[in-house]
Amino acid sequence: MHCVIAEEQIAVDDPRKPEVRALLERHLEFALAQTPPEHSFALDVEGLLDPAITFFSLRAHGSLLGIGAIKRLGPHHAEIKSMHTAEAARGRGIGRAMLTHLLDVARGRGFRRVSLEPGPRRHSPRPGRCTKARALSHAARSPATRQPKTTSS
Repeated sequence: MHCVIAEEQIAVDDPRKPEVRALLERHLEFALAQTPPEHSFALDVEGLLDPAITFFSLRAHGSLLGIGAIKRLGPHHAEIKSMHTAEAARGRGIGRAMLTHLLDVARGRGFRRVSLEPGPRRHSPRPGRCTKARALSHAARSPATRQPKTTSS
């Protein structure tokens, strides 16, 4: 499964590739510098090889611009993992494109709940502005993220 956005392409990728590994290392350095280790849930390359995880990259003209993953937590629940945009590509909508893609994948796989554990807002560059807006907008119209209504007897 892949998505094309102008000259940018999102596709399943291998986190062991050297350029992907380098971006993941920057992601981990950032996460660990901002969050105490006991509260950091960022995954390294080995963690992203878990069979429950599908890892994606966003590239334009062969250059790696961003990464993201989706992890199956249960039959109807997934989690967004390891979203990171290369510093030189920030401000171009890479995060929004990746999040849209990951939510579309979740919907296509029948997940009814998608979780996101964002990093600490006070330290994040442009702290999740598009991520939060996109997730809320998507949740309002997507069965992949709607919670079932419950009634009491």
